[in-house]
Formats: sequence, structure tokens, C-alpha cells
Amino acid sequence: MTLLPDARCTLSQRDDADEIIDVRSPAEFAEDHLPGARNCPVLDDEERAAVGTLYQSSPFEARKMGAAMVARHLARDLDDTFADRPKSWRPLVYCWRGGMRSAAFVTWLRLIGWRAMQLTGGYKTWRRHVLQTLDDFPPRYRWRVICGPTGSAKTRLLAALAASGEQTLDLEALAAHKGSVLGALPDTPQPSQKAFETQLSEALTAFDPARPVYVEAESRKIGQIALPNALIDAMRDADCLELLPSPDVRLRYLLDDYAYLGQNPQHLCARLERLKGFIDNTALTRWQQWAQNGNLSELFSELLARHYDPLYAHSQYRHFSKLHNAPRFYPEDLSEGALRALAERIVR
Repeated sequence: MTLLPDARCTLSQRDDADEIIDVRSPAEFAEDHLPGARNCPVLDDEERAAVGTLYQSSPFEARKMGAAMVARHLARDLDDTFADRPKSWRPLVYCWRGGMRSAAFVTWLRLIGWRAMQLTGGYKTWRRHVLQTLDDFPPRYRWRVICGPTGSAKTRLLAALAASGEQTLDLEALAAHKGSVLGALPDTPQPSQKAFETQLSEALTAFDPARPVYVEAESRKIGQIALPNALIDAMRDADCLELLPSPDVRLRYLLDDYAYLGQNPQHLCARLERLKGFIDNTALTRWQQWAQNGNLSELFSELLARHYDPLYAHSQYRHFSKLHNAPRFYPEDLSEGALRALAERIVR
């Protein structure tokens, strides 16, 4: 299906659209989509699979069946979703690679009188843009990496810096995970890798290169999410600052920050099971018993001493080249108010 030249647009023109419409199936949309897009699938997941299977044996029959499905979905959207759109409405429509699904949708919208546009190359164009951004942008910024052992409130300090007007990148918020073996958030699944990368690319393009960007030290993976190599390399070569609260201060912070783990002992035990092979079986059995009994104070205390702190000592100074000469802070209070004051001190 061929569209008129003025019906096609590039990614750089997406801000000219009044609305971005993703006509791919719900599963494709859920994995990732352009920021701000709404899903108006012309084929649902089952229909897409059925058309694809039929296409292998008879492209003509597949197109005929698919056209009827597309027409039904489009009629529904015209009756409901787009019923109140004015004559001046200018939507941007895309599918997987700027093919028949989006072309059919745009053709009908333009026949009605709307100035609909089709994204050239579809979602694949967006995906190439995201990957290029993740390669190109991290080296452009002056990163300041917040280091510190587990429980030193690095994430809370990052929020305090953001509240004070500094540029920050909260990777754990984007990944929906706290970055440790116990870091999975309750009732909050992690995004897909592609969706995470879309969010990250949007964050990277919004920064001002003339000002520093604060970020928390991370390993190459946050839960199941992998960080792009260019960002890891930039962070590991960046200036650092280190938080070093006492073990008692960190323990109090963890008991507050991870209090929800005590509400689901089975989930906590399953998390601890991932340490098998890294911790001796006697200690692991003891930790799981503490988890079952809700004894988080004893559990977290030993986790710090026997797992997290040795891991930090082994990895952080090796991976972050400027940590050895970094300024160090020894906060005795990790409350939000105290960290706001610390953030102001760091910025000064």
C-alpha cells in the first residue's frame, strides 16, 4: 500500500503530531512503544498470530482475512476512540516497520479528512534511535557517581539532590528494582529491557551537558535489566563521592526501607535462596529461619557483614577508577531531612 509523500513523516517530526497511535498488537505495545503513544491495535495478539500462520501457505488468503480484521478494529476506533477528534486533528501512526498495518490505518483516516501521518520505518526506526542514543549520549555528560555500601541511602540522597535542582539519573526507579538480591519491589514487575532503554534514552536526551549529572553506582545489571555499555563505561570513569555511615546507622535504614519484606516471609526466603553457592548452607538455613520468624534485624545485620560489605569492598574500588580519591561523608542520620542538608553540602 502506497501513501502520498505528505502522509509520511520522520521521527524528528513526531512533535508536530497531536497524538501518537501505535497500531501493533497489545503484546508488541506492552514490550515497548514510543513515549506517549496509545495502543489502537488493528490486530490483536491472536489475530496477528493467525494471519502470520496463514501467510506462510497463502499470502492472498492471509491479506483477505487480515483486511477484514483490520476493518472491524478501525470501525470500533472510529465509533469510540476517535469520535470526538476535530477536523484539524493530526495523528502520527506507526506499526512494526511502517508497513501495511499503519498504512491501512492512515489511509482511512485521511479519507475521512484528518491529516494523519505514517512514521517511516515504524517502531524499528524508533528502536534504532534509542540504541544510538544509548551509545552516543553517556560520554557527553559530567557524571558524579554516588558510591557507598548497602544501606547507605544512596537512592534517598539522589532524590534529595533532585529536589535541590540538580540533574539526577535514577536507574533503579527506571528499572523498578533496588539493585540487590532483595531488591525486587512488591507487586511491581520490572519493565522489559526495551521499555527500560526507551525510558533511559528519554532521560539522557533531557540533560544539560554544561551541568553535572548525579547517578548511583550500579553493577552491569539491575535485577533482570542490563545497563548499556556506554553508560557503564562513563560511570566507571567518572568522579565519585562516597557515603560511609556506620553499620548501626545502615541497619536502621534498611529495617525501614525494606520493612515490606517482613510481610511476606516466603518471598523473602525465595530471594535468599539465590545466595546458595555464595554463602555456606548453615548460614543460609539460619537466615531463612530468621526470615520465617520475621527477625529482620538479625538477618540484615549478617547480610551486611557476610555478603553485602565484602562484595562492596571487592567490586567498588576495582570498578570505579576515581573512588580511591573521592570525598567521603559519614552521615549519622539518614532521614530525608538530614539527607537534604547533606545534598546542599555536596552541591556547595
